[in-house]
Amino acid sequence: MHPPSARFLVVSAGMGAGHDAVAAELVRRLADRGQGSARVDVLELLPHGIGAGLRSFYRTTIRRAPMVYEGIYRAFFRPGKGPRPGSAPLAALAEGRLLALVERERPDVVVPVFHLAAQLTGRLRARGALRAPSAVVVTDFAVHRQWLHPGNDLHLCVTPDAAEAVRRALGRPAVATGPVVAARFFAPAPGAAGWRRRWGAVAPGRPPVLLSVGAWGAGTHVADTARLLSGAGYLPVVLCGRDERLRAELSRLPGVAALGWERDMPGLLGAVRAVVDNAAGQTALEALATGVPVIGYRPIPGHGREGVRRMAELGLSDRARDSWELVRLLDVVTEPSAWRERRIAAGRRLFTDDAAVRLTDMVARTAASR
Repeated sequence: MHPPSARFLVVSAGMGAGHDAVAAELVRRLADRGQGSARVDVLELLPHGIGAGLRSFYRTTIRRAPMVYEGIYRAFFRPGKGPRPGSAPLAALAEGRLLALVERERPDVVVPVFHLAAQLTGRLRARGALRAPSAVVVTDFAVHRQWLHPGNDLHLCVTPDAAEAVRRALGRPAVATGPVVAARFFAPAPGAAGWRRRWGAVAPGRPPVLLSVGAWGAGTHVADTARLLSGAGYLPVVLCGRDERLRAELSRLPGVAALGWERDMPGLLGAVRAVVDNAAGQTALEALATGVPVIGYRPIPGHGREGVRRMAELGLSDRARDSWELVRLLDVVTEPSAWRERRIAAGRRLFTDDAAVRLTDMVARTAASR
């Protein structure tokens, strides 16, 4: 039996594709429970093209100037003592448009799924300008400080470890609901057989391994990694996202399969033996849901490096510190072994709760307390 119908406003951000994928899946799950939802990109709430400029700057630094992004992350995102710069001035610029949208949509709960959106709702809740409660869906394994604002009412986290970090930092409610991943990743994928036939024809006898570099093709020495895996007897399948230049470069390499933006991710993941990941983002979470081992290697700076490290510390993935270790780990996790099964089981144990259920429960509790 579904709870009484409520309305949710999900605040995402077009920074890559992961946050929007989480937002879309939340909306779908809420609809399945008879709940109404609206979505908005927090970057579109910023005035005068600031959001587009912010996206462009982030995409450029993460792809072309990773050390610049590392410096930004250390200054703005990592915890530290004393006054530290934050995103409050940027969040303040979006307040008027968010409040106008709330006035139109009349949501029962506002749900940020991006850290700037969490700062925005936290500020408004703290001073009483936003009357609807806010529930932050934290998508990172390593919770950086831009996710944290004491004005928000609830944090829904990927792991118990992340929820505990939020509680320690804020003294506010936080629970582990597991990652928000689309339902199609939990069932046998119809497209997997076609991918297996394709890889068998391209490289007979070579285990296919997926290299993920995100929607923007962000990664260092991707071609070198692909050559390494091909030389070690694997078929590197590189998911280049929307970076057509990277795809063209890798397509010229023998023994490498380069893909662009791929919609059949369940089928593709169901046909590979492991994922080499550099960001601990949505593709890594989808791999865990599918039952594919993940190895972190050459992570992107900042949140990517922190997330890859934390995933490995929690036993959810492995982390290769050099090329030799990457090949050694792949030799273990691509073949039937107790190690492989432990990694698969640990990943699947994350998915024990449902953020949509927690959100609808929040509405029921709020209504009961009035």
